[in-house]
Amino acid sequence: MNYELIIQVGDVLVSPDVITEKFCCDLDACKGACCVEGDAGAPVTLDEIAEIEDSLDEVWPQMSARAQAVVDRQGVAYNDPEGELVTSIVDGKDCVFTCHEGGTCLCLLEKAYRNGRSAFCKPISCALYPIRVKRLAGGLVGLNYHKWSVCAAARAKGEALGLHVYEFLRGPLVRRFGQEWYDELLATIGQLKQQGML
Repeated sequence: MNYELIIQVGDVLVSPDVITEKFCCDLDACKGACCVEGDAGAPVTLDEIAEIEDSLDEVWPQMSARAQAVVDRQGVAYNDPEGELVTSIVDGKDCVFTCHEGGTCLCLLEKAYRNGRSAFCKPISCALYPIRVKRLAGGLVGLNYHKWSVCAAARAKGEALGLHVYEFLRGPLVRRFGQEWYDELLATIGQLKQQGML
């Protein structure tokens, strides 16, 4: 396999791992660890912050008192040490929009969306995980696969199902880049496979 391969679709550079690695979230196994592990919140855009603020009344009653206090103090997002806007967190780890049901961590924003109480689902960075989006020079965007120990069960499930990262994340990729872009990605993958490059 050619790990030096650069896969470009439009203005997006896709890491070969996004194409070759297998992945399928296994919430029963991981219990939503990605929402509470790590040292910063989920990356968000200014537009997403506005949408989260518009949804706040719908999720506020379900938020913990500590999460409410954090939002009262600093808002729904803050700048992390790298200067990136991320969702606010409680005690240096839990996203303020997490809730726990039956030992599993869930997203209050997504719950409100699925119950028809909000037009906003969740930040695209959450929906796209384990893909991380990076802005590059010249208006390019990079998509990298983030391999994290808490997702070991997801890798095992993806392997069992034969489901690649880009296939598992079809919906979020279409949401972020559009159906035409995703169709072009599929065509590019097909061509590279024919050429023996993948």
